[in-house]
Amino acid sequence: MRFLLRDLCLLILIILIYAGYSQYSMFISTPLNIENGETFTIKSGSNLLQISHQLTKKNITPLSPSYLYWYGRYKNTAHLIKAGEYHIEASKTLPELLTQFIEGEVVQHTFTIVEGMTSKQLIASLAADNRLVHTLKAESLKEILLLIEGASRHGEGEFAPDTYYFLAGTTDIAILKRAHKLMQDNLAEAWLKKADNLPYETPYEALIMASIIEKETGNASERSQIAGVFVRRLEKGMRLQSDPTIIYGMGEQYTGNISKKDLMRDTTYNTYTRSGLPPSPIALTGKAAIEAALNPAGGDSLYFVAMGREGRHVFSNNLTDHNKAVRKYQLKK
Repeated sequence: MRFLLRDLCLLILIILIYAGYSQYSMFISTPLNIENGETFTIKSGSNLLQISHQLTKKNITPLSPSYLYWYGRYKNTAHLIKAGEYHIEASKTLPELLTQFIEGEVVQHTFTIVEGMTSKQLIASLAADNRLVHTLKAESLKEILLLIEGASRHGEGEFAPDTYYFLAGTTDIAILKRAHKLMQDNLAEAWLKKADNLPYETPYEALIMASIIEKETGNASERSQIAGVFVRRLEKGMRLQSDPTIIYGMGEQYTGNISKKDLMRDTTYNTYTRSGLPPSPIALTGKAAIEAALNPAGGDSLYFVAMGREGRHVFSNNLTDHNKAVRKYQLKK
């Protein structure tokens, strides 16, 4: 009788071990119920049991929530899960998914600020991006800069063009703060390496010049040449006569063409009617344009005109040659 009872207990034990092993094997080998990948978000403060129920409710796994929960408890890793947005691949299993949650392999989104766009266009792009949390309530650039830095300036041109990576839950103001900090760093770095005897009293004035260079040409090889022209014009007391400053000053009145009347209409951004630099940058400026403004090319040219191909320009030392280039490339005479 004693042997029979012992054999029965042994049999039950074997059955339990086999059942447990079968369940474990099923847990570690069963793929997730996903065909093409899926986004899954873990909210801050969520525990493994809540996450397990959420996975089952969304039909991401066909297994009971208890499997992942007790596995995490057994491994003593349940407390290591990181909040965020995850991309789950179809080939994963629950143990692999738990590893992903523990390692924090979250989705990183990108937001790109393009060289030459205005700060107003940047704010509009942020407002249109539904992946960001929208918190901005300020209506003017000046108010936004005051919010970011506590400084009372115009606000144009103070955000660095670049591609910014961000996680779910990032705010629009966080992107602006990063872009503003990067612009300050870029400008400070370039200012330390500037050429001697430039007509700028502050880095901000160099940024204004860089923004004009940014809008004048998309050809990287010409930036320092154009910077040289503008620097020499400032040194000689000549007006910059830059069309992009006219366009910026016109604002929404600009419809694609600049008339003679527009050139003569005086605004604070009209570098045909006013000497020196405009009161603020006119666009968001990349590092190359900033470096060009602070290290202009030498030479004697005082004028340039677009050739109409590949964004290239013809540079002239005197007005006579410049007018000839205008007739040839602009007026087609």
